[in-house]
Formats: sequence, C-alpha cells, structure tokens
Amino acid sequence: MEQAFSVIQIIQLILAPAVMINACGLLLLATSSKYSSVLNRIRLLNEEKRKLFRKAGEKSFDETQRLESLARQIDHLVSRARLVRNSVMCYTIAIALFIVTSLTIGCSFLVRGFQSDSAIMVMFLAGMTVVLVGIGFSFLDAKKGFEIVRFDVLADE
Repeated sequence: MEQAFSVIQIIQLILAPAVMINACGLLLLATSSKYSSVLNRIRLLNEEKRKLFRKAGEKSFDETQRLESLARQIDHLVSRARLVRNSVMCYTIAIALFIVTSLTIGCSFLVRGFQSDSAIMVMFLAGMTVVLVGIGFSFLDAKKGFEIVRFDVLADE
C-alpha cells in the first residue's frame, strides 16, 4: 500500500506543472491568433502601399497623405508584432520549463539519490517568471493596439 501512495503522490507532484502547461497553452493559443492577425494586417497595408506607389506615376495621383498614414501604421504594427512575438516566445519557453520541471520530478523519484528539490523549484519559478514577462508583453501589446486604433481614427478626421 505504501508503494501505491507513493505513485499517487508522484503523479500529483508531476501534475502541478502540467496545470501551468495547460494555462500557458491557452495563453499561447490566444496570443498566436493575435500574432497572425497583426501580421496579416501588415501584409494588407503593405499591399495597399505598393498599389499606391504604382499609381504614383499617374498625373491624377493625390494620395501622399494616405501613403504617409500607411507608413506610420505599418511602423506601429511592426513594433506591435514584436511585442506579440515576444509573448509567444515567453509562453513557449515557460511550457518547456514546466515540462522539464515535471520530468525532473519524475526522475527524482525514479533515480535514488538524485537530489533535485532546488532544481525543481528553480525551474518552476523560472517558468512562472517567464509567464509573467509574457503577460507584460501582452499588456504592452494591448496598449500599443489601442494607440494604433486611436491614430487610425484621428488620421481619418
């Protein structure tokens, strides 16, 4: 009976980081979708810019204000894409740290004499820290996204 309790205890310990893996997966899913949207928006604005440059040779061309607006929007979106990319990378690194934490917990029970309590704690806390950094990048992205929309609205007035 002592063996069964030990196995249950091991599984419970391994599942604690698994909960964080799941949470990071959800954050990663939402952030990846946002990343894709920002990149698609950059592509659309670049395509519009290229079309306007082709029209620039025509005599009736008067779209310089729109070209300037597109250039500013693209610059803002590229910096926003960097923030979202950093969030995605942080969440991915955190998932890796939580997986390594789970594996280290499992190994510590399989390999006698393998003292890993400090390493497990450091890896788990590092994972949590990286998640916090990723959330910081997501916060900055939300702020930047609002600034871009505000600029777009003011440019059209």
